[in-house]
Amino acid sequence: MNLSTKIRLLAHIIRWRLTWNRKDLDYRLEGLDNSKFMSAMEAVRLIPDGTTTFSCGMAANSRPSVWFWAIARSFRETGHPRGLTHVIVGAQGGRGRVPGTIEELGMHPGLITRFIAGHHETVRSMLKLADQGLVELHTFPQGIEALLIEAQGRGRFFMESETGVGTFLDPRVGGGSVVVPGRGKSMIEAAGDKLRYSLPKIETTFFIAPAADREGNLYVKNCALYTESYESALAAKANGGRVLASVAEIIDKQSDDIFLPADYVDAVVVHPYNEQTGAVPQKKYWPMFTEGATVNLPEAMEELRFINRILGITPIRGKVEDALARLAASTFTRFVKKCCNIIIGVGLPEEVARLIHNGGLFHDVTFMSETGVVGGLPAPGIFFGAAVNPKEIMSSAQVFHLCYEHLDCAILGILEVDSQGNVNVSKRGEGPLNYVGPGGFPDFCAAAGTIVFVGSWMAHAKMEIHEGRLQITKPGTHKFMDRVSEITMSGEQARKKGKTVLYVTNVGVFRLTEKGMMLIEVMPGVDIEKDILQDCLMRIVLPDSGSVPVTSDAIVTGAGFRLQWQSCSTEK
Repeated sequence: MNLSTKIRLLAHIIRWRLTWNRKDLDYRLEGLDNSKFMSAMEAVRLIPDGTTTFSCGMAANSRPSVWFWAIARSFRETGHPRGLTHVIVGAQGGRGRVPGTIEELGMHPGLITRFIAGHHETVRSMLKLADQGLVELHTFPQGIEALLIEAQGRGRFFMESETGVGTFLDPRVGGGSVVVPGRGKSMIEAAGDKLRYSLPKIETTFFIAPAADREGNLYVKNCALYTESYESALAAKANGGRVLASVAEIIDKQSDDIFLPADYVDAVVVHPYNEQTGAVPQKKYWPMFTEGATVNLPEAMEELRFINRILGITPIRGKVEDALARLAASTFTRFVKKCCNIIIGVGLPEEVARLIHNGGLFHDVTFMSETGVVGGLPAPGIFFGAAVNPKEIMSSAQVFHLCYEHLDCAILGILEVDSQGNVNVSKRGEGPLNYVGPGGFPDFCAAAGTIVFVGSWMAHAKMEIHEGRLQITKPGTHKFMDRVSEITMSGEQARKKGKTVLYVTNVGVFRLTEKGMMLIEVMPGVDIEKDILQDCLMRIVLPDSGSVPVTSDAIVTGAGFRLQWQSCSTEK
């Protein structure tokens, strides 16, 4: 990236930082003879006390900031609306650092009294209220949530699924939907060899869209994503509720491009400051995120990584992490075939996606996102959920249907792994403040034929690569243990379904087999007895031959590293 590009992006970030709290909640566009059009403050008066509300978006993408600000201001000034049950699917918080997120609603005790989400970690204000006993927390797999909202539009209010069986979501194993024991009744019940999921009726949904016409029809052209906007609108109307939409501008009617007809919309708020994604105004959208874009992909990704580095979002990766990503990418090519559909998790899995692209395999795979983005390359950091050069943008429900029908591989992160192959990604520690939530993880693990987990062997350890060999210079806390603190993926269920499950770490690769967690590849420099078996509480088995293949030098150093499709191993 040249200097002028860096200066341009720095100026862009500074301008955003200086204006990221910009809003005009009383703004009304003049000259519109349509009662649907009103200010944000007028619109939020349509939300009754004690109702169930829903908001759309994911991370910095399609963030309905105007609605969060308006509802919070209304509560401060009038005490209403109050006692809401609020539902979200994807992460919508700012970790206590960024204004205009759902955390605006969590700063006011009494506004929300029950919060239902697939992902909680970024909503720090809501977790603090839960820690004080002021909010009842519930969690769901994101895919199940999206499909339940879709079902409400058809008059159905529950669904049965094998997703989550054997995990903490299963009342026979954990607390079901209830995050804090004793605070609330689970919305998940056991139903034989399945789970029965239900959600409260969505009565008010609010979201943003790029544009509306003067009749109140909504358009999503040039969005980064639109997640659950369509299905939640149909659900709210089917339940006799309200649909509130905010748009960046008014355009001429384009009958062939209408996303949501005016008949389904109760209020339209024009807010010129709405963003396409973090730091990018919708009225000055970035084409790279739009459906069918064909921008220079390497250049675009480098710009996004630069922005994330400046914002302190993307962790600094060293040689050890680079080697881990190469090992995961190589493992992927051994166990997954060409022409596959892939889901990528946040963090290290993003690095694997980058290597798949840089390694020349990009056109052999189709990346998908739980937000509804299909094709292109998953965007990193604050842009996660969007993609660069997406082939198609659909709803969350549509993409989860696609995943359950045609997901070949999921490349995901880990917090803990145990002797049974169980994985925890939903709970960092005790209490609401340490709760993460499962996200789409249970859906992907249930749907994918092959699951590649990527994560560090230890937390807070110091490792280095010296002369092509991995050395653990200071041991840390083991992430591989006898039993995880919460089961987000059941190893037993994965084995029963005949899935290929791999765990790629700094020290080597494990595979879930009928015999247990088998070490199938080891990094050069790693002493299996001293560095793996001696102190690890997870029970580990070795191949029948007693010999564990050693990772190639190219994977460790990067010199001469080349990705190519390989023959799949059949050892069970």
